[in-house]
Amino acid sequence: MKKTTRITLFTIIILLIAGIALYPVLSKRWKSEKEPKEKEITNAPAPRPAGGGGSGGGGGRGAPLNVAVKIIEPENLVDLLPFITCNLIPDEEVDLTFETSGKITDIYFKEGTAVKKGELLAKVNDRPLQAELSKLLAQIPLANDRVARQKAMLEKDAVSKEAYEQVTTELEKLHADIELAKARIAQTELRAPFDGEIGLRQVSEGAYASPTTVVASLTKIIPLKLEFSVNERHAHLVRQGTHISFTVEGDLKIYSAQVYAVESRVDLRTRTLKVRALYPNANGRLTPGRTANVDVKSQEIVNALTIPNEAIVAEMGRNIAYLYSDGKAKRIEVTKGIRTESHIQAVQGLHAGDTLIVTGVMQLRDGLAVKIDNIIQ
Repeated sequence: MKKTTRITLFTIIILLIAGIALYPVLSKRWKSEKEPKEKEITNAPAPRPAGGGGSGGGGGRGAPLNVAVKIIEPENLVDLLPFITCNLIPDEEVDLTFETSGKITDIYFKEGTAVKKGELLAKVNDRPLQAELSKLLAQIPLANDRVARQKAMLEKDAVSKEAYEQVTTELEKLHADIELAKARIAQTELRAPFDGEIGLRQVSEGAYASPTTVVASLTKIIPLKLEFSVNERHAHLVRQGTHISFTVEGDLKIYSAQVYAVESRVDLRTRTLKVRALYPNANGRLTPGRTANVDVKSQEIVNALTIPNEAIVAEMGRNIAYLYSDGKAKRIEVTKGIRTESHIQAVQGLHAGDTLIVTGVMQLRDGLAVKIDNIIQ
């Protein structure tokens, strides 16, 4: 080993031995210097929170809570049956068909137009029947002459009564055959059975039609019918003459109708009672097939005291609300009556003219300072 290397190793060993010997003394010194700084940091005052303290609707501690109120006034409260969907159906509707078979010779109607009762709409070939009718009509004069001659001869006792009755019967039979031919000719004509709007044509001239061939549909939309069902529990609320209101999708207008018929029994499968109402539809604005939402009045209470649903809180089986009184919240207990979609009837606990707090109810307590921020109409 070289001399320089030996000297370096010897120096390192001496430094390690010195370090081990001096470590306890240096460790105590460092600890004594660190403790005063930690005490200084620990005893420093805590920073103050921004905003200055308390919570509440007014901002600072002790500030009143901002609330909205409603002045209680008597009003009519209407309770409606649960949501009911109904269908708009035509007053009358029929598929138009011929009573007999034959080739269609004429179509007189225009698709999608209004027609009157008895109006001729289409016709099938009736030439053979017209010829038969002409043949029968041509026999009438001769038959009348025979009856007249036989009657004159009977008055002179020139013929028997039986001979006179025979020619009379033949004349009556001829008239009956004429009426039958006219009836068969009438079957070749398709006429409107009632006033209405005719739909799209399903056949063309020249087509062969039978009694099963649908020519077009005829619909009477003035008035319209509403068909809906009510639960058996509410069946007693709907009877002939009951007024209802309804709305249709995409239309903000509220329409009125009147019940004209009720099914005679409850459906055993659905436990519902089918009802039909009539809407005049004077201008033909509504069309059959649309869906409507029906409101049926269950009961109406005159001069009822009502409160918004959100203004009442259930607390241990009691219904709690708060009134505004001299800048503070006053806790009251309310006895509920009927309930609608947005309001509850207050049977006891409220009086007309009371100022009811309707917002921030969950933060309120009896005697809490409050400030009116808004008066709800």
